[in-house]
Amino acid sequence: MALTLNLKGYSRILIAKKTHCITFMNRAYAKINLGLQIIGKREDGYHDIETVFHPVNLFDTIELETQGRKIVVESSDPTLPIDESNLCWKAADALRKEAKVTSGVKISIDKRIPTGAGLGGGSSDAAFVLRELPRFWNLMISQERLREIALSLGSDVPYFLHLGTAFATGRGDVLEYFDLSLPYWIVIVYPNIHIYSKWAYDQVTPEQRQRVDLRKLLVEYLKRPSVWVDKLRNDFEGLVFRTHDAVKRTKETLYTGGADFALMSGSGSAVFGLFQNEQSAREIVKTISENLPVFLTEPNFRLKRLSDD
Repeated sequence: MALTLNLKGYSRILIAKKTHCITFMNRAYAKINLGLQIIGKREDGYHDIETVFHPVNLFDTIELETQGRKIVVESSDPTLPIDESNLCWKAADALRKEAKVTSGVKISIDKRIPTGAGLGGGSSDAAFVLRELPRFWNLMISQERLREIALSLGSDVPYFLHLGTAFATGRGDVLEYFDLSLPYWIVIVYPNIHIYSKWAYDQVTPEQRQRVDLRKLLVEYLKRPSVWVDKLRNDFEGLVFRTHDAVKRTKETLYTGGADFALMSGSGSAVFGLFQNEQSAREIVKTISENLPVFLTEPNFRLKRLSDD
């Protein structure tokens, strides 16, 4: 017997088997950064930033299944750690300790979001576990406590607890959600280079440039991306372009292919391009896909439920 439940814009598939095994399945979506300004290093070792997180139609599919008293992680990506260093494992363990229970779970990840790409794949997966596992285990944990646990796992994990577009400050954890619908085809290219966020933050030196109001810039010039080319920046690009020329060339390729705007996401290495022209977007996807992973998001993308397919 299968039952689909809709709650807060998500779809959950509840499957009851003869073995009394219960499964939840859902999508963990990636994000891009529409601008990223590094304000400075904090006393706690982190950096203050300003950025806008925006969801894209690229996702991992995650399944939760009853599993005695053990936490087990499986992944379709053989390079992904599945031991206690995995963020999903850490999220499940943190919830178990918080609720003082001994319940187990098998977390199966069908991995599509590239790792080390600046797309938030690991953080999104961990947030999925934090969001879904309490219901799966019939636990009552406050949203504020979930947010605290999320922040302990990573600076951008709290963002993925509530999907949408958000202006982020602090470590990336102070979030103000606002409505932003991009009227562009979004082409995301992963240059097959894994960049560790810690390395990027340790190495980066913020450029002494005037900060811009990211929300105002995005909203007021939504249909004039040429303005973004001059003003919307990612402070990690200088560092990453100097050390990984292929990332720089990826951005140049997107512009050559007709992108109206292109930028590296997060600390890299993925680069995205915004295209007004569908044909140009599809042609560059076809060309690049011969050598590199590339993903396409349609204009005005809204998050989809599993039952929408």
